[in-house]
Amino acid sequence: MNRHTVTACLVVAFSLLSPALPAHDATPRLALSFDDGLDPRQESRAVEWNRAILASLAAADVKAIFYVTGKYVDSPEGLALVRDWGESGHAIGNHSYSHANLNSSRLSLEDFIADVSHNHALLENLPGWTPRFRFPYLKEGDTAEKRDGMRKWLADNGYESGAVGIDASDWYYSSRFEDWQEAHPDADPAPFRDAYLTHLRERARYYDGLSQQLLDRHAALVLLLHTNAINAAFLSDVIRMFRAEGWEIVTPEEAYADPLYSLQPDILPAGESIVWSLAKSKGIEGLRYPAEDGRYEKERIDAIDAL
Repeated sequence: MNRHTVTACLVVAFSLLSPALPAHDATPRLALSFDDGLDPRQESRAVEWNRAILASLAAADVKAIFYVTGKYVDSPEGLALVRDWGESGHAIGNHSYSHANLNSSRLSLEDFIADVSHNHALLENLPGWTPRFRFPYLKEGDTAEKRDGMRKWLADNGYESGAVGIDASDWYYSSRFEDWQEAHPDADPAPFRDAYLTHLRERARYYDGLSQQLLDRHAALVLLLHTNAINAAFLSDVIRMFRAEGWEIVTPEEAYADPLYSLQPDILPAGESIVWSLAKSKGIEGLRYPAEDGRYEKERIDAIDAL
């Protein structure tokens, strides 16, 4: 069976599982999501960055979902920053308390569930709380027991998908951006901004291309970002860039209504972008891995440092 035949079979199989798809599936769509949270106890700019990200979202009339890691915000000051998101109309999801890697052989399913439950208790009374869960590092289990046990626990406890459609390396760009700013406090940040926008554009096109290969349509893709320095600086530019590129920015609820997010690909280790994971389960070759590792971007950012 050749590659084109395999792809055609995937499209037919998916269509049997999915309801009739609206006409706007011919248009690329994305929703914004942000992971982790800012710790005012450790980061002096936490309040400033949080306000900047929320201001950019408000100015662009965009609603997002914020997947909170409890250990970063478990203080009155930290929870106040999370509350600002909910009161601004954004959804609040669960990203575990400790940000532990479920693919680690040293972590049991029972301990992981206890950690997720602890975070649930921390967040459930905040405005915007939504029972969606995103796995730390996008790792969903190194064994079938962990993977399937966690899937069952989430379903039994009323959780819906918090999967990622577009994985990216904003975490790496942000770390390098902070170092660059410290070394060049008076320099124009345009080269870093432009490199970051190029990175996100490329990653969006890559995952959208995979979704078209698998589903013969544009899936609604949830973009993974973080609450960090680079998004505080350039989120408005990110939103403008995607809209100029023809992407429709939708709410997280609209994106998660796509049938893509109801799928549970059968791979081990489990995880990564739902699009990547589905492609892996179907034997698509040439996938980027390890996911969106910073090594893919190092050469580009080294060139900025050399300017």
